[in-house]
Amino acid sequence: MTTSGNPQLTFKTYAQGLRGLLMGLAFAGSVLVRAQTAPSSSPVVLDHVVAVVNSRAILASDVNEEILLSVLEPRGADSGAETPQGALQRIISRTLIRQQIRDEDARTIVPTKEEVQARLAELRKLLPVCVRENCSTDAGWRTFLENHGLTQARVESYLRGRIEILSFIEQRFKQGLSIPQQDVEAYYHNTLVPQYQTGQTVPQLDEVAPRIEEILLQRQVNAMFSSWLDSLRKQGDVEVLDPALESPEDSSLGGAASQ
Repeated sequence: MTTSGNPQLTFKTYAQGLRGLLMGLAFAGSVLVRAQTAPSSSPVVLDHVVAVVNSRAILASDVNEEILLSVLEPRGADSGAETPQGALQRIISRTLIRQQIRDEDARTIVPTKEEVQARLAELRKLLPVCVRENCSTDAGWRTFLENHGLTQARVESYLRGRIEILSFIEQRFKQGLSIPQQDVEAYYHNTLVPQYQTGQTVPQLDEVAPRIEEILLQRQVNAMFSSWLDSLRKQGDVEVLDPALESPEDSSLGGAASQ
């Protein structure tokens, strides 16, 4: 890649391996470039480092993209709007898990194209926001992607990564876990159904039961591996460099981000 290419991609490539450069750029505050077509000579902020996880840079653009992708996750009515702080914490957690997978040389199940497409089809049909925006049709899905600043390729990449991480977590923590049928039914009636507006078709329990069980299993797994993830954060070098993105836990851990 030459220096005449995409400056953001060039920066990401160098940021992965050069911690000194990362920190220098972080303290400088941003990467500045001059707009080629702007008549003014004022510099334009392209991107900047907001956190470093074991020498891996997290950029402001990564956080912005995570916020866009959050529309793909079911959210309860009382969950509130997505925040940059919450988005950053999810990126930090995923980064630590991926680094642990690499360190352990763990084998994750690489999802097939068919598995990703099946998950995508399920999302388009059943995700409440997709039901409201008619994602089940091709035209509705294209409009959804455009309205939320997403692309088909980015959504598929997100789903593929999610499946891979869930595979690793389940291999490590899921053994012996099971979800009672009454818990599946309670989630369906108390959490899922209220997300659909009056007049919208609510999927039958048997249609969504596997996905509900996955969500509830994930909650149990999260409870089991939270201490493990916390130890990864404490053992690793996690620094939030943008004060605006610090969470209360960041301060209590002396700068190490916590979920």
